[in-house]
Amino acid sequence: MDFQFNFAVDENENSEADAHFLLLCSPEQKQESTEKSRESADLAAKPSPKLAAAKHQDEAALKKNLCVKAAKEHSIPQDLNKVLENKVMETVLGLSHVKLSVVERTCSGDADSEGIVSKSVSSHSDLIPGVYEGGLKIWECTFDLMDYLTEAEIEFTNKTVLDLGCGAGLLGIVALQGEAARVHFQDYNSTVIDEITLPNVVANCISEGRGGKDRKASKPPSKRPRKAESSPDVLSRCRFFSGDWSQVSQLLSNSKPCLKYDIILTSETIYNPDYYSALHDTLAQLLDANGRVYLASKVHYFGVGGGVSLFEKFIEDKNVFKTSLVKTIDQGLQRCIIEIAFKNSC
Repeated sequence: MDFQFNFAVDENENSEADAHFLLLCSPEQKQESTEKSRESADLAAKPSPKLAAAKHQDEAALKKNLCVKAAKEHSIPQDLNKVLENKVMETVLGLSHVKLSVVERTCSGDADSEGIVSKSVSSHSDLIPGVYEGGLKIWECTFDLMDYLTEAEIEFTNKTVLDLGCGAGLLGIVALQGEAARVHFQDYNSTVIDEITLPNVVANCISEGRGGKDRKASKPPSKRPRKAESSPDVLSRCRFFSGDWSQVSQLLSNSKPCLKYDIILTSETIYNPDYYSALHDTLAQLLDANGRVYLASKVHYFGVGGGVSLFEKFIEDKNVFKTSLVKTIDQGLQRCIIEIAFKNSC
């Protein structure tokens, strides 16, 4: 309060001095003084382009930091029947998954603390950047990668696997059924992990519902989930995480021993070029020295700007990984499977 009062007194004194000066000077001096005062006022009101740019960068950085979602590890409930309670299941390629339309109708309140279900439905959007990153939906490239894993006979036995940007978690479930030693699931949204991923893993790992390696030959499960029994041995190999890639990567890197993955599976995660740096750094931190990443993607994402060529160029410029195109799918929108490994790997 004292500071504001003193400042006001000084300002009045300056104004009186200026007025006295204008009374004593010539008309030309008055005009020159007035013009200088206006220029000073303009400079104060309009900062330099450099200052404006710096201010914009600071605001953008602040906004980006505010949008970073903290990492969280989700515990597996002891009562697995609670996980499947009120869930309606469907089947695809022999794997059970939660029916999304039912989740949209029933998921509210504490079950959707992020509000992503209501926001997705009300906005008629499968993607709200920084809020909801599409994990409620099973995207078509997931099926492409599932097919490729079978065709290429990718070996999961005794491997440590990460399903990155997991959504429904089908890729990680395939790794589990391939006898992976450990499978970890990560999605941006905690609601996706609790309401989609975890129920899907439980439904596919209960004793009656395990499809094994031959998914196409397995019988479709009933729509109502069976009683969950005899799955602790499988679920003990699983961990579930939500949050921003950078935060989850930091959490896993700080664990003892530091976690490294033999195989990282990821689908439809390169749609937005703004995320390439975080994705690249996450892969660099978490992939084992001789590990492999299998990434499924559309060739181009219209309206968002990402795509295979742009991501491969990004990888090339970073000079950490090597990439190879292992499969192209031409039906509908062109899609690809890319294998990624460290440049000095075996």
